[in-house]
Amino acid sequence: MALTVRRPTEAELDAVGRITVEAYRDDGLIDAGDDYLTELADAARRHREAEVWVAVDGEEVLGSVTFCRPGTPFAELARDNEGEFRMLAVARAARRRGVAEALVARCVDRSRELGHDAVVICSMREMSTAHRLYERLGFRRLPERDWSPVPGIELLGFMLPLR
Repeated sequence: MALTVRRPTEAELDAVGRITVEAYRDDGLIDAGDDYLTELADAARRHREAEVWVAVDGEEVLGSVTFCRPGTPFAELARDNEGEFRMLAVARAARRRGVAEALVARCVDRSRELGHDAVVICSMREMSTAHRLYERLGFRRLPERDWSPVPGIELLGFMLPLR
């Protein structure tokens, strides 16, 4: 596999949205009728208002992540001088091939490029595989930033200090 992480083309945005929806829905993280699926599917909006990054093997999109600067529409957890990423998703067939790690590494590198002091992420309690990845990469839990966007959904905060 020749994995490359880069910004998506306009033609790839539908695949980004589809993979993101499938990852959340098929992993049982979100119900099929949930309104949040519309936001997950709208990769074009994320591409306009944040930075979408894709991992590709040749022409095939394997996964994506949305990187957010503090104070921008998709930033939820970032404070001044912190990068944030959201909606990390990998196609089922591409899992366990280093795709998620490469996408997270790109967000860490992007935060360093921008001179941020840290990178943050909020993640559903059920995303234990992602939590293990974050911890292995040096992220630590930030319980003081845990929050709930809607009743019944608890998001856990994680941070990787860069300085």
